[in-house]
Amino acid sequence: MRNMLLGVAVLALIAFIVVAVVLPQMAGSESREAAQALVAGANGAKGQVAAVAEKATSLAGAGKGVKLAPRNDPKHGEMKWIVEDNGTIRGWNAKNAIEIAITPHLRGGKVDWSCKGYPNDAMPASCGGG
Repeated sequence: MRNMLLGVAVLALIAFIVVAVVLPQMAGSESREAAQALVAGANGAKGQVAAVAEKATSLAGAGKGVKLAPRNDPKHGEMKWIVEDNGTIRGWNAKNAIEIAITPHLRGGKVDWSCKGYPNDAMPASCGGG
């Protein structure tokens, strides 16, 4: 009987470790992968915005008419982006509760980009993550 109780206690401890440690790490890894895919999915729009802004030497209207179709990723769920008239690209993935904002800056006739995302610990380094 004592060995059975010890066995049950060991199984309970293993279950606790899986639930408290392993599952959150797996979820964090999936969120990081989804964030990377969300950031990479904006690259086409970044190129379009940069081309318009550099030609016009202004960000005003650089994102007008730029569209990114939503993408349904089998692993990460639906990813969506919207491009604002000033060229800022906003993206989100509801399944992993992540959001990004990629903002253009025109300096010396060239566009460079800054990226911020939430949650910060899911973001790649290129988007403010660690």
